[in-house]
Amino acid sequence: MKVTPLKRQLGSPALFGIVQGFIAASIYFSTGLVAERALGLTWAVFLAGGVLFAVIVPSYVEGASLHQERGGATVIARYAFNELVSFIAGWAICLDYLILVALCAFASTDYLALFWSGFSEGLSEFLIASAIVLYVALMAIRGAGPRHFERAAVFVLGDLILQLLIVGFGMALIFQPEVLTDPSSIAGSPSMEDMIFAFPLVLVAFSGIDASSGLAGQVAIGRRGLRRLIGVRLVAAMVPYLGIALVASAALPPTDGKFVEAPMLGIADAFEQAWIREPAKYLVAISALVILISAAQAAMLGLSRLGYALAVNRQIPSKVGSLSRTRATPVGIIGFGAVMAICLLIPADLEFLAAICAFGATIAFTIVGASVVWLRYKEPDRDRPYRMPLNVRFRGGSLPIPAVLCVVMSSIAFLSLLIEHGSARWVGVIWMAAGVSLYVGYRTSQGKPVLKRVTVPEAALTHRAAEAEFGSMLVPILGTPLDDDIMQTAGRLAAEENADDGEGGAVIEALWIFEVPMALPLDTRVPDPELKRARAALNRAKAVGEEYQGVEVATAVVRARRAGQAIVREAKRRGVEAIVLAAEEPTRVGGGLRLGGKPGLHDTSVGETTRYVVNKAHCRVILTAPPAKKALDPMGPVPSEPPLPLGHALGVSESNGAR
Repeated sequence: MKVTPLKRQLGSPALFGIVQGFIAASIYFSTGLVAERALGLTWAVFLAGGVLFAVIVPSYVEGASLHQERGGATVIARYAFNELVSFIAGWAICLDYLILVALCAFASTDYLALFWSGFSEGLSEFLIASAIVLYVALMAIRGAGPRHFERAAVFVLGDLILQLLIVGFGMALIFQPEVLTDPSSIAGSPSMEDMIFAFPLVLVAFSGIDASSGLAGQVAIGRRGLRRLIGVRLVAAMVPYLGIALVASAALPPTDGKFVEAPMLGIADAFEQAWIREPAKYLVAISALVILISAAQAAMLGLSRLGYALAVNRQIPSKVGSLSRTRATPVGIIGFGAVMAICLLIPADLEFLAAICAFGATIAFTIVGASVVWLRYKEPDRDRPYRMPLNVRFRGGSLPIPAVLCVVMSSIAFLSLLIEHGSARWVGVIWMAAGVSLYVGYRTSQGKPVLKRVTVPEAALTHRAAEAEFGSMLVPILGTPLDDDIMQTAGRLAAEENADDGEGGAVIEALWIFEVPMALPLDTRVPDPELKRARAALNRAKAVGEEYQGVEVATAVVRARRAGQAIVREAKRRGVEAIVLAAEEPTRVGGGLRLGGKPGLHDTSVGETTRYVVNKAHCRVILTAPPAKKALDPMGPVPSEPPLPLGHALGVSESNGAR
């Protein structure tokens, strides 16, 4: 069992694919832009970017694991500061997603030009890029489940292998050590102004961090797996990222800007050996197309998810986030994103687009770093599934050094943009000013507070008729024979949802609640026999539930004062679509005929816990009871060992961690 598992449908491969996919895509278009300005010091600019990446990742992971809701930077800023700061972070990331869709679509045409030069010129370039934007918009409207992200991770892994091969051959055959010791003799030395100009452009690669962070509510990964994922992220990202930069420092500057918009083709073309050069060029072009289109699709999906989260939290008009009747995706947000991305293609300026993207990224990264620092002092005792290393004691709290560096370096990059990128600066300022005006105007017109959280029920954003959906369910476990019946009910519902959805990933959250008396501290040690009993019951529930095709059972243990309150709280926190609840076993006067008891005046009578959950739960509640043959005989003897009531001190899950 895991303590506070990071829940539900996506695993490490999907998150790896999202982050690495954006980094790989950025290598295909940003390397040339940086090399054009940084010349022989291209590697130094990418190294600085790598340091920033190494402090951004733990900042995001700690913040996202602390409050596991969809939204990425918006959620982290919301709990640290207020709704206005949350909106600013979200609006900046929305700008990133819009630009990334346009960037990836535009860069794709430059790699298509290897097959026919006309693909990257004039009207043909615009039409092809627009077609890519429309394609990714259509795919976003159709929706994407866990399997989509896992398939994308396979393509990303293939591209990673190709990039590592390019790095290996490039370091052996192209790289010159003088690039490190005397770069001016090989590729020229840039001015300080050029270095300042180039640095923010490398940050485009890191937008995928927020996209993966926004999936925090759908993650199926434990604490050890989370730490392992961070290590894999850093190594897998930095090796090709810095390796390509070293090779590019020697290969690209001598080309006089010929491969600015297709830098990986320039590196492949730099091989003198034809048997390497020709296959490498075509492999790079094909891989670039796949990765760039995949990244554009991920950016559009990120925009739709984030836009929907903004609508749910009344940060933009809720009607904008309305879901389609058939696909349950925010068509309005996706359509707006497609139109804006196509408009951004008109200038046909890759450097301009990259600078705007970096504008939004630097704002978001600064806010995230500051939020994580502030949360260390605001919520010092909250359980943290991940706690970043390198902390120092400061003013009575634990100050995370990586988060501080994240704030400082992101702020420097933002100032660099304001100073050196004039046109992008004004576009970014206008976008942010328009967004804040929209937010403040909308909140005040609705009579809602500007700084406090206001939500709209998610059901209000869909036009579909109410349908029962059971992709994720919470099942409190009692440690009685009735548990098998409950899990079988949940398993059948989850398996049916899995078959209808076609994407897989139906999850049952099996929960054991230790009800702690008021006389004891909530974190009091649980006796070993009781803990063993909980583990045995949860293991049995997991085995029964996972007998059904495509169903995953996650187990957890929580402490609470009242079982009913714990069930409602955990169901809301985990975002489940239904609670499958075992009503207290019927007695001579309780339960009634509907629940297996005696017919009469108490047909709808249930226990305190059941009544509380039915009245307070945010989702559907499915009540189960013993089959008729197991019903208590009103005139029969009382069982010698009556079943424990729900929430008994010897009875179930793992948020605060039982010990």
